[in-house]
Amino acid sequence: MSEPTPGPGTVRTARLDLVPLAVAHAGEMAEVLADPALHAFIGGAPPTPPELRARYERLTAGSPDPAVTWHNWVVRLRAEDRLTGTVQATVTDGGRTAEVAWVVGTAWQGRGIAREAAGGLVGLLAARGVRTVVAHVHPGHTASAAVARAAGLAPTDRTEDGEVRWERRVTSPDAPPDGLGSPAPG
Repeated sequence: MSEPTPGPGTVRTARLDLVPLAVAHAGEMAEVLADPALHAFIGGAPPTPPELRARYERLTAGSPDPAVTWHNWVVRLRAEDRLTGTVQATVTDGGRTAEVAWVVGTAWQGRGIAREAAGGLVGLLAARGVRTVVAHVHPGHTASAAVARAAGLAPTDRTEDGEVRWERRVTSPDAPPDGLGSPAPG
């Protein structure tokens, strides 16, 4: 069965490049994720470069479950030629459902980067056949809720592990939310 998934390419938005995750990104991303305050809602502690390298090796190897596809990108702010965060999608249900997440380092928060990156990701997923996009947002994380809303997701009455489940049902890939990017040419 053919799965309509995003594939490995770079996604360009107005200011950002979503670049496929590579183990080589671990050093710079350890700096991006180094602020302990960043982990207040996502949990854990800032990863060390070796911990992040090991995590990125697992992620780039792909899901061990053939029914699940992992897609991970680092977020590069073109004007600064700097990594600022990550976006990810776990695609299931034959390519029809994706759980998404985003994180932007504290030094770059408040600049619309997460909104633009998440919007670009959701737009790509919709264009590639995903029909339900899901995110889980801590009920106290108003900034992340605003990102989810801007990407076209709406809160549901369901909670999972203390987080609110947000969803977007895609009825037409031609109607993504505003400001979305597209895969960069070849």
